[in-house]
Amino acid sequence: MQITGKMLIGKNSVFGLAGNINAIDPSTNQQIEPVFGFATAEDVQQACALAEQAFDTYRETSLEQRAKFLETIATGIMDLGPVLIERAAQETGLPVARLEGERGRTVNQLRLFAKVVRDGYFLDATIDSALPERAPPRPDLRLRKIALGPVAVFGASNFPLAFSVAGGDTASALAAGCPVVVKAHNAHLGTAELVGRVIQKAVADCGLPEGVFSMLVGAGSQVGQQLVGHPAIKAVGFTGSRSGGLALVRTANQRKEPIPVYAEMSSINPVFLLDDALKTQTAQLAQNFVDSLTLGAGQFCTNPGLVIAIDSNAARSFLELAGLALEKKQASTMLTPGIHQAYVKGSSHLAKIAELTVVGKGQPAESPCAAQALLSVCSGSTFLTTAALQEEVFGPSSIAILCKDFNEVLQVSESLEGQLTATVHATAADHDQAKKLLPGLERKAGRILFNGFPTGVEVAHAMVHGGPFPATSDSRSTSVGATAIDRFLRPVCYQAIPADLLPAALQDNNPLQLTRMIDGKLTLA
Repeated sequence: MQITGKMLIGKNSVFGLAGNINAIDPSTNQQIEPVFGFATAEDVQQACALAEQAFDTYRETSLEQRAKFLETIATGIMDLGPVLIERAAQETGLPVARLEGERGRTVNQLRLFAKVVRDGYFLDATIDSALPERAPPRPDLRLRKIALGPVAVFGASNFPLAFSVAGGDTASALAAGCPVVVKAHNAHLGTAELVGRVIQKAVADCGLPEGVFSMLVGAGSQVGQQLVGHPAIKAVGFTGSRSGGLALVRTANQRKEPIPVYAEMSSINPVFLLDDALKTQTAQLAQNFVDSLTLGAGQFCTNPGLVIAIDSNAARSFLELAGLALEKKQASTMLTPGIHQAYVKGSSHLAKIAELTVVGKGQPAESPCAAQALLSVCSGSTFLTTAALQEEVFGPSSIAILCKDFNEVLQVSESLEGQLTATVHATAADHDQAKKLLPGLERKAGRILFNGFPTGVEVAHAMVHGGPFPATSDSRSTSVGATAIDRFLRPVCYQAIPADLLPAALQDNNPLQLTRMIDGKLTLA
């Protein structure tokens, strides 16, 4: 499939007229053909108008039709074959194996949501039968969830497939019955177009309205702000920087009709090493930590940016071994020149903090956009009194915090901002301390894991990829896992509606064969 440099709005690909841009090969800092046209205000209007026109038809498609649509997208992405992987590698500097794994994750989450749609549990179909003899009488009440409306999705820089055009936000919104308008990330425009054309073809092949999917390209924040401000858009999915996410939240809140923005933003993902685990697994923990820290040039939102332990011989040994392991790690190409510049700036800022000592560095960078890994250490008291140490440095940089005792570990834990993840390494001998640590971590993080590292995020029913602010703008939601669909739904109650007007999910004969709550009892399909 040839990349044309065109946006995707409705049936036809169109060129924007408000400027143009090329993707960049971060390993060379060279532009990649073709040129992509920027969306105009008219393009944004057209995409949103088409989405609004498609909404009522699309949200009432059968569960089977919607599930097949998601599966058709998944199949189409796989059918692109090496063309997609080669373009993504060129635009991001990511290795082929990583991108093949990410492609698998992308199609798996589409197929997961196809299953979620077929099961129908997300509808929360509920019936409270009429009680005419009760005083006062109760009318017949029935509830189901419906789609919110058209959703604006912003592609992420660090996942060109799994958090991009057909990523989790798009998949969950389409599963809910919401048309989607994607703003492609400028870091991987060719990849975005290839995937966007697959979705556009699936829309046509499945007989759906053309406005179910559109994709726009834009410079800076202009198109994004126009998109979020458009009255047809009813929710937003975003993965990126705190400043970018909060800018969209402000725009959404200033609308005549405010809308929810589900923004995944910043997280430093603390890792707690409790005493016995640290003593008995020092070398293994050091190596596994460094491997997690440097994975993908540290460009994971779950990258372990803090390591917290009580100061001890074992802790000092851990740092020494981690430093030695880090010295063997080659500098890795970051996704964009902008991300690399931000990493260099953040690392330089840390270097100015006198109480922070460098204990390990990766191999020096020898190519454009390559990041040298960094591990620093400070005391618990320094961390507690230095707000800058809680700022995310996006990339392979981490800070070890050596606390004087377990009480200071708890203080550090309590001082943390909201996180996507918190990790605890503990043996059975550490469980008393772990019990004291866990309640605070529940308040701070969306996912708590033991004896692992947070950089793997499984696509599953129980996964939570979210957390309290500033990890996300809404701590009640997740952007990964089956319950991500809940972000784009709202409940509607039907009171005393004639039987022939009820939606299929709430009809007495249960034509959709749903598991439902009837008069307070769960009734299996």
